[in-house]
Amino acid sequence: MLLLNTNRDAILAPLQSVAGIVEKRHTLPILSNVLIEKRGDQLTMLATDIEIQIRTTTGGHIGGEDASITVAAKKLQDILRALPAGEVTLTLDDKRLTVKAGRSRFALQTLPAADYPRMNLPEAEATRFTVSQKQFKRQLAQVAYAMAQQDIRYYLNGLLLIVAGTELRMVATDGHRLAFAASALPVELARAEAILPRKTVMELARQLADTEDPVEVILAGNQVVFRFGPIELVSKLIDGKFPDYERVIPQNHPKMITFERAPLLATLSRVAILTNDKFRGVRLVLGDGSLKIASTNAEQEEAQEELEVDYHGDPLDIGFNVTYLLDVLNNTHEDHIEWRFNDGNSSALVTLPGNDQFKYVVMPMRI
Repeated sequence: MLLLNTNRDAILAPLQSVAGIVEKRHTLPILSNVLIEKRGDQLTMLATDIEIQIRTTTGGHIGGEDASITVAAKKLQDILRALPAGEVTLTLDDKRLTVKAGRSRFALQTLPAADYPRMNLPEAEATRFTVSQKQFKRQLAQVAYAMAQQDIRYYLNGLLLIVAGTELRMVATDGHRLAFAASALPVELARAEAILPRKTVMELARQLADTEDPVEVILAGNQVVFRFGPIELVSKLIDGKFPDYERVIPQNHPKMITFERAPLLATLSRVAILTNDKFRGVRLVLGDGSLKIASTNAEQEEAQEELEVDYHGDPLDIGFNVTYLLDVLNNTHEDHIEWRFNDGNSSALVTLPGNDQFKYVVMPMRI
């Protein structure tokens, strides 16, 4: 039976949109598959790992009969990527999917579409809003790097999304640093909070476009739905109590310096070369008109650089994990940043000049 007869990219593009969440090894073999449904001139592809589900629907000049089947997502994706651009035919015969293009032919095993698990869409909608993909993607980038990875405090392995009136807030922390970013909403909404899983955040960062095209967000119960372009992403939420981020953000730090972001990033990147591989510590010595940045490692090697700064207050000697400093500089694209300190044992605060919608808190470390 002829399932599809179309241009290679008409199959590859939607497949790449959903295949990113497919795990290579799974307790349920069918979860390594993608569900392909052909109805008239519409092609729908769906993938899930039980926690997240992505569906994309495309239309156009797609020949073939109506049918539904599941097939190994990674294998089909690799085959289509390796084929030259041009016409591709998918035929279904006795539980095998055959991919033909020119003189190339690949036969893949399939599993029944009826056995494929699907996440039910939430029925009761609690909160719904629409912003541009560019705004949402940029805000994610400002905080996502601060999420924990495989922390026993499972609620830190995600990103806190807060709807508060006309403001959309995002917060992430791993216990050593915290990132906060806010942006405006087009309408006023009742307060709502949700913790997005790390995998969902990373998939959104990959999928969202840097355009003014809309993304619709629906929070309902223990699920969140994102709709943008031809894509619908459904995700379970993390059930937990996120830390009170407002208590973590320091107030009234007396020492403040404004840096050009690019030179500071370059300096820290060079000094980081000779940090200890395990602790990644750098020492900052702030004095009258200068900031010295130094690092050493287990081989007794050392690096030191000095920056001129507009500072004439009390001296300060403090250490940080350089990775935490590089993360914020790499994900903040303004020309200047403000850095506020108290003493060598207190957290530091990174902000943007004239902008109270971004804050980054980083704890010091002993060097």
